[in-house]
This record gives sequence, structure tokens and C-alpha cells, in this order.
Amino acid sequence: MKKLKNFVPLLFLVLVSSCGTETEKPSTSKVETKVETSKIPTPNFNADSAYSFVKAQVDFGPRTPGSKAHAACADYLSKKLTSYGFEVIIQNGTVTTFDKKKFILKNIIASFNPNASTRILLCSHWDTRPFADRDTKDKDKPIDGANDGASGVGVALEIARQINKSSPTVGIDIIFFDIEDYGTSGDDESWCLGSQYWANNLHKPNYNAKFGILMDMVGATNAMFPKESSSVEYASIYVNKVWDVAAKIGYSNYFVPQTRNFVGIDDHIYVNKAGIPCIDIIEFNQTTGGFGEYHHTHKDNMDVIDKNTLKAVGQTLLEVIYTTSN
Repeated sequence: MKKLKNFVPLLFLVLVSSCGTETEKPSTSKVETKVETSKIPTPNFNADSAYSFVKAQVDFGPRTPGSKAHAACADYLSKKLTSYGFEVIIQNGTVTTFDKKKFILKNIIASFNPNASTRILLCSHWDTRPFADRDTKDKDKPIDGANDGASGVGVALEIARQINKSSPTVGIDIIFFDIEDYGTSGDDESWCLGSQYWANNLHKPNYNAKFGILMDMVGATNAMFPKESSSVEYASIYVNKVWDVAAKIGYSNYFVPQTRNFVGIDDHIYVNKAGIPCIDIIEFNQTTGGFGEYHHTHKDNMDVIDKNTLKAVGQTLLEVIYTTSN
């Protein structure tokens, strides 16, 4: 019995020692942890709302520089953007038109999430042409500018409304350039006076954005938006980004994968000159080989505007914004 008693403690000690050695071995297996990041869903662009924004501008009458309609519309746009949580400033500057008239321009500049380092710039012009020089009658009277001006602004306002409801992580700047459409044929410098002024007098010192998107004539029925040649030259990566997104969500019948050289000058040229890669979404008409038949005529009224086109452009740009944000 004495030997047995001595053996049992010894056996117990060996077992305990063995177990202890096993548990102290370092683990060689790696446990992978996945960090889930919540993605912000892309809002649904409301074409009815965008259409109402276009109509509201047209209802003021032609927004020609210096007119009462111009002043009233500027106030409307500023208040709308402010109501959607944007910080708004009006950039004033004196410019001289080709016919030697002086006007005080109003560039309407709005910022959302102003402290974000990554920024996307959306822009359009909000003035209307003072004369219908491509029409056959009333050539000296101003046009409604439903598509040429108001459509891009209407899309931008609806984007602003959606951003206010579902905030992206990137910063969004919206600029409505003034006195874009007061130019004369053969003189490129006579156009885009608002964006020229802004490019030389940035609203914030050293302002910059990752990229910019100009919307010009983006609301007509069955509109076709090819890749505008200057946009491809200055900012091809962002042209491809937008057109790829449009194709992915079903709008390749609007955003056609062809490059066309049909724009002499537009606001995006001066945004690029300010150091921001900027593209131009602008309608090309196969019949005219240039702009739509309504262009710079009294036909540029609400009859031209199609909600389906507004939807195609607006939803594409929201998708670009929120995929960049995510």
C-alpha cells in the first residue's frame, strides 16, 4: 500500500504537468476580424420635383441680367439652397458684355458639408439669353431658357434636396454661374462671363474640388449626351466614370459612348483653367449636328422639358456622388 500511495501522487503530478504544458503553448491560428462599413444608399432622384424647379424658374420670365426676373430668381435659388442645408453666398462682380453693356453678375455658390476635404463640384448657368437670334421672329426678345439654363439648375436643386435628406460623406459644392449666355458668334471670350469671373476670383482662397460636373441643356425629350471632346481632353477619367455609372444603372441610351466635338466654349473650360478637372454633360442633336433645334429660339420653353431625361441625368449624378462617398 505504501508504494501505491506514492505512485498516485506522482501520476497526478505528471498529468497536471502535462496539461499545463499543453495550455501554455502559443496559438498559431489567426483569427480574422471583418470590419463592416455601412454604405450610404443612393437616394431616389424625383423627376417631378426637378421638373417643378425648372418650371419655377421659367415662371419668373426670362432671367436676363439686370431684369426684375433675374433678381427674383436669384433670391429664389439662394433661399432654396439654404433651406436644404447649404451655406450660400452670392458672388458679385462687374462685367462688360460684347455690346459694351455693364452688369453686376450674381454667381450663386452653395456648399454642403463644408469641412470635408474631398469635394465634388456641380454647376450650371442660371441666366437666359437676352435675344432669340436663331429664331425667325422676335429675334430681339429674350427667351424662356427652359432647357438652356433652367434644366441644369433644376437637376442640381433636386440633388441638393436629396443630399439634405441623406448626407454623403463627401462635400458638395453647387455653383450657378451668371451671364453665361450673353455672347456673340466668333468671340469665345464674350461667353461664360460668370465662370470667367469666378475662375479669376475664387470664392474661397485656394478652393479646390476632386472633380466638377457641368450640366447644360439636360432636360429635352430623347436627349443624347455624347462624351464632349474638351471634357475628354481635360478630364477623361471623370467622363468615363460618369458614363460608366449611367450605363450600369440603365441610362446608356442617354449617355452614349461616343466622343463629339461640337462645343466651342462652355463654363467647364474655365473651371478646368482654375485647376479643377471638370466635364460637360450637354445635349448633342444628330439632326443639326450641334445643339437642339430649340436652341436660342422661343421654342426653348417648358414644352421641351421631359421628366425622363431629368431623371436619367439626376439619378446618374446621385449615383456618382454616393459611390464616391462610399
